[in-house]
Parts: sequence; C-alpha cells; structure tokens
Amino acid sequence: MNHPLMPGMQALQAADWSAVGKPSAHESAQLHVLGQATYTDDIVELQGTLHAALGLSQKAHARITAMDLSAVRAARGVLAVYTAQDIPGTNDCGPIIHDDPILADGLVQYVGQPLFLVVADSHDHARRAARLAQVSYEELPAILTPQAAKAAQSYVLPPMRLARGDAAAAFATAPHSVRGQLFVGGQEQFYLEGQIAYAIPKEGQGMQVLCSTQHPSEMQHVVAHALGLHSHHVAVECRRMGGGFGGKESQSALWAAAAAIAAARLKRPVKLRADRDDDMLVTGKRHCFYYEYEVAYDDQGKILAARVDMTLRAGYSADLSGPVATRAVCHFDNAYYLSDVDIRAACGKTNTQSNTAFRGFGGPQGAIAIEYAIDEIARHLRRDALDIRLLNLYGRDGEDGRNVTPYGQVIVDNVLPELMAELEASSDYRARRLAIDAWNEASPVLKKGLALTPLKFGIAFNVTHLNQAGALVHVYVDGSVLVNHGGTEMGQGIHTKVLQVVAHELGLDLERVRITATDTSKVANTSATAASTGADLNGKAAQDAARQIRERLAAYAVKHHGGVAEEVRFFSNRIHVNGQALPFEQVVQQAYLARVQLWSDGYYATPGLSWDAKTMTGHPFSYYAYGAAVAEVVVDTLTGEWKLLRADALYDAGQSLNPAIDIGQVEGAFIQGMGWLTTEQLWWNEAGKLMTHAPSTYKIPGISDCPEDFRVQLFQNRNVEDSIHRSKAVGEPPLLLPFSVFFAIRDAVSSVAGHAVQPPLNAPATSEEILKAVMAVQAAGARPA
Repeated sequence: MNHPLMPGMQALQAADWSAVGKPSAHESAQLHVLGQATYTDDIVELQGTLHAALGLSQKAHARITAMDLSAVRAARGVLAVYTAQDIPGTNDCGPIIHDDPILADGLVQYVGQPLFLVVADSHDHARRAARLAQVSYEELPAILTPQAAKAAQSYVLPPMRLARGDAAAAFATAPHSVRGQLFVGGQEQFYLEGQIAYAIPKEGQGMQVLCSTQHPSEMQHVVAHALGLHSHHVAVECRRMGGGFGGKESQSALWAAAAAIAAARLKRPVKLRADRDDDMLVTGKRHCFYYEYEVAYDDQGKILAARVDMTLRAGYSADLSGPVATRAVCHFDNAYYLSDVDIRAACGKTNTQSNTAFRGFGGPQGAIAIEYAIDEIARHLRRDALDIRLLNLYGRDGEDGRNVTPYGQVIVDNVLPELMAELEASSDYRARRLAIDAWNEASPVLKKGLALTPLKFGIAFNVTHLNQAGALVHVYVDGSVLVNHGGTEMGQGIHTKVLQVVAHELGLDLERVRITATDTSKVANTSATAASTGADLNGKAAQDAARQIRERLAAYAVKHHGGVAEEVRFFSNRIHVNGQALPFEQVVQQAYLARVQLWSDGYYATPGLSWDAKTMTGHPFSYYAYGAAVAEVVVDTLTGEWKLLRADALYDAGQSLNPAIDIGQVEGAFIQGMGWLTTEQLWWNEAGKLMTHAPSTYKIPGISDCPEDFRVQLFQNRNVEDSIHRSKAVGEPPLLLPFSVFFAIRDAVSSVAGHAVQPPLNAPATSEEILKAVMAVQAAGARPA
C-alpha cells in the first residue's frame, strides 16, 4: 500500500528521524544481563573434544639441559605431549619481528615461558599433568628492569629519536629548568574472560579456530604458518570477548596456534583455556617506562625546550614494543606546543613477559612525562599548575606556528582552550582550589589535593597500511538486514555502533538489523580492533556497503514510482519516493523479483596519512581527540591511604554515535587509568618471577574506589575530518583523564611542606609510594633553607 505525504512533511520527518547520535543500548546488553551471551568457552563442545595446558618455565633466563616429560605422558587422561620439535610449520607467533616462539626451543627467557603442550581428556587432567615435568636448566644472567636494560644497552630494537629545533642552545640560554627521573609501572589487562582458543579440524587440512581475539586475521596467519598451510586453510571466528584492552591483539596468537597444532596432530577438536594465574604469568602487559627528563622554561612558565629519554620494559621479544614506543614519542607533547625537543625512546630487552598493546598503546606513558615536568614548573614558580598548562597549550592557525607537533603534523582541530575553560567553570576549579588551601592549613594529617589535566590523543594506527577495513551487508527478501565486518566486540560497543550506522543508512529501526560474529572467511585481511579505530574504520566500511544497496533500491524505486533518485529518502522503515512512503520490505521484495542485487561489500581506507619511520615525521593521525578532567583527593599522611572524592571529566567525542556508550567508555577508561597510576603494581621477585599474578596480589580498582561524585560529560563538537558521522574515537584517549588523580595526589603530598618541595612520587602511587613521598617531603621541608 502506498502512503502519500503532505507537502513538506517528508523533509520534516527525515530531519527528525535518526538511528545514530542516540543513547541506544548495547546490542548484547540483554544477553549479558541474562547470562545468555556466548563467549568462546560457552560454545557447546563437539564430541571428542580434548583439552590442552601449557608447561611453563621456572627460570627467567636459562638453557634447557634436559626435559623429562615421561611423567607427564603417563599422567591420567593424557593423550599427547608436544614440544617445539612437533610443530609442523613455523615456531613463531611474533606479530612484527619473528623472535617470539610458540614453544621454547632450548632457551627460556622469562619465568612462565611455555615449554611444552599437554593434551588430555579434561581441562583439569591437562593442567595437573603439565606440572609433572622434570626440567634441568643452565641459568644465565637475567635483566629484569628497564633501568638495568638501559645500563646494559640491552634492546629488542634500535633506539629511536625525534628532534626538532635546537634543544641544546635553548637550554643554554633558558632562565630555568627542571630535571629528574620518573618510573611509571606497567599494567595487567585483567580482562574478565581469560585467553582461550578452540581449534576444530576440517576436511582438506582445514582448521577452524574459535578464539577470544582482537585480531582474527593475525590469528589466521599465525595458525597457518604454525601448521605449514596457507591462510585459506584457516578460518578464525570471534563473536565477542569478555574484555581485551589490547591484551588480545597479538597475545592471543600463542593460544590459537597451540590449540591448532594439537588439533591438527590429533585430528580432534582441542580447547586451550588459560587459568588466571597462568594467563598472567605467560602474557605481556602495559610497558613499564623509566624516564630521564629535563625541561627549560621562562619566568612565566612557558616551556622553551624539552629533553626526555624513555626506556620501556619490552620484555624478552619485540612484540608490539616498536609501535608502542613510537606512539609514546608522538604523545610526549600531549596538549602542549614544544618548539625545541630531543625525544628518545628505547625498547629495553628484559627477561620478563613480552609486553604488548594496552589501551592507549604508549600514548599515556609518553604524555605523563611532560605533565610531571609541568607540575614541577608550577611548584617552582609558586603558581597553579592549571595556569602553566593553559599557557603552554597548542595554538591555532596563524599563532606563530604554535600548532605544529614535533613530528610535523599541523593541528587543525584544537578545541582545548574552549573545552578546558568549560570544565574549569563547571567544576568550580578556582573556588575549590581556595577551599582546599584553607582545609590543608587547618588539617595537619589529612591533606587534600586538586588537579586539572588535559589530553590530546592522535587517532589512527601509526602503521599506515593498517588503517583499512571491510564489511558485508545483506538485505534479505523480508527486509531484514545482516551485517558482518572486521572489527571485534570486547564490550566497547563496536557492533552496536556499526549496527546503528547501517540502520541509519537504510532508514530502519535497530531491531531490523543484526550483527554476526567476526569471521576471516567473510571479511578478509582485517586490521586489529585497536588504536581506537574500530568504529571509525568498520563503521565507514559498513556505511559504504549499505550505501550501495540504498542507491540500488533508490534507482529501482524511481524507475517504478517516478521522481529523482537523489531525492529518495530512507527513514522510519520506509522508502520515500515521489510523494509516496513505501514500506522498506515491500520495495525489497519487488527489487528482488526484478533481480536487483540486495547485498554488497564495503571498504574504507583512512585518507591523508603518512609516516616516515626513519625521520619520525609525517601525518600519522587522522585527527585528535581532546579532553580534560579535574580530580579532588584526600590523603592520610600517616598511612599513605587516599580517596578520590570527586571527578569531573569533559571529553570530546565529536558528534557522538551513541552518547550512552561513549560516556560509559569514558567512565571505564578513567577508572582503569586510575588503577594503572595508583593501585595496580606489578612485582617480580629477584628470580624474575611475577609475584602479582592473581586477584589476591594484584589490585584492580573496585566499585568502592569510584568517586561518589563522578561527573562525566561529552563536549559539544563536530569532527572537522570526515569520520563516521563526524564522531570521534572514545576507546583509548580517556585513559589519560586520570592523570588528574595522580597529580591531585602529588598536590596533596606537596601541601605537607607548603608546596615548597617537589614530591618524588612514582607510579603506581600506592599507599606505600605515597607514604615514602610524604616522608621525603617532610624531611626536605624540615631542613634549613
């Protein structure tokens, strides 16, 4: 039935209708709440499924002189035991440099490195058997810290350097400078769902791998190489992850490859599920950073030059340390124009887990160093740190070139002056600063601190070719829509946003569109869901596919109903053409009978990107996300305990695709970043064993650590770049917002001596670290001037 519209009504309804920009629920929210969302370990096991476990090294650096696995083979339920010699293809799972064996072959380089694979009839039998191995070692010297790696010049990659201007000359003439050392610890991803892979042999040497991964295509390549096959033999599928945070970008490869090797050898399905302790012992984390820094400035606090030497704890292999170091170098400036710089980074080789991607991917580690120096400049000049930050912000076009980054990218979208002014006003920053100063004067034990810190974060992979994505959109004869794309869902809402994009493009309600599991046999050669690019890339690809179908349907509608194709509108589940409102499914059915193609592939590659790794210059980012946060804390100077009293965050999500999801991402990133900087301490003993490998010893934030007063808002903005519906990424950038918490703690500690002493506070700022800083400040403040 045709539905005519009154003149002008079509435009009005089209303008009012939208499937994007609304706070829609997560597409799996109901399944999550009901416990019906299927994760890899929930998939019904096929008959004959076996279970695997890894045997792990007990030494940090050693040669294996003997490995007796007879007791393992004889253990109850064991069907097979495999070592490096049993791998049919390549014994490697390194994502860039091939220095990361699946199973150690004669040399172990950290405590927890996999030595062999046990396959048994149950998960419990496999794990018990793995502990029966008798391994003899010839121990070798071990390097455990980035400081030790720097001293020994032990690196997994050549050190990198980015220089602009003449930092040495600027330092020589500068009236003031601050210098020092800083250590910022790493962080365990602590996804709720551990590493897991389920490998199922198929006919003709085929292998299906169901696994929890952020990078199905890389898992496909690793498994194919390990089995000595081509990529077309391997299909990798992931419907959802129970968290990833970067820990399932490259690190899921070991588990996928090991399960597939066993399945190929035994011709039976094999599941490899990591126990939490084993997971934390085996897998890499956020990189620890050791800094030596020096910053020159004038009497007003304007930065004149900066030097920093950053050493990462890369671990025993390269993994993704090179790109992490590159992003750290490119984010040392954070929100500030630095005219003359000498920025160096080195990936220290240590006998610890090979560190890897983690939300922010080196950006937070790079940016915190300049914030630490600014905090010291403010204290030296007896000024509010916010004023020093505002003074040094990037400028706009025409402001004496103060909008060009050290690596040469021109900043054209800077909204920080307006954003920070809005947050300063809405948070009552100045009044609260005065109130806190008065509180501290009257409170000898409990001290409050306040800080407002900004962020600028570049969006794109800093390896240009990774900035591409594909998608498939199928419209069925009944008018329902199925979407598949290369991004992976880890709770962040990428499927929800892509679903919204497709629904909007076709003018449909969300319930008429369905997303299927990410699958390498559907969309090939995909990039990792990482670098905050998931919705940007895959949303654009899905939009491209849906647009092609819409254009075909519009052309068909005009052919049969008149009008002009460019004036056909899709909204409210109808196709509006030549004054008529036709039900979407009606046109689809008629188009099918007329042999109109109702499915399409879509593709997107981010334009305008470039990067020269040798000179460390170029245009590596599509755009920047901005934000700022204010944190107020109280510190007990007798115990080092502290509490976050209030947090205000303002984040630039551009024209948000889904404000509810984006605000949730900001909140989650804030608390996760706060954990990194305050409670989540990784500790290796002198033998190189990670001792914080379980919830009992590794302290992530709990609900009680969230502030009672937590105010998160999205800054009203529209991306200047042609991103998906002019939105901006929200995955990684907000992790820099809790810098405000760390510097509020430092502010509280500084008040112990009337802000006359620089508190020596490293991260994580645990209660012990805070108490050490308090004692140092008290001792320095008591000395005669």
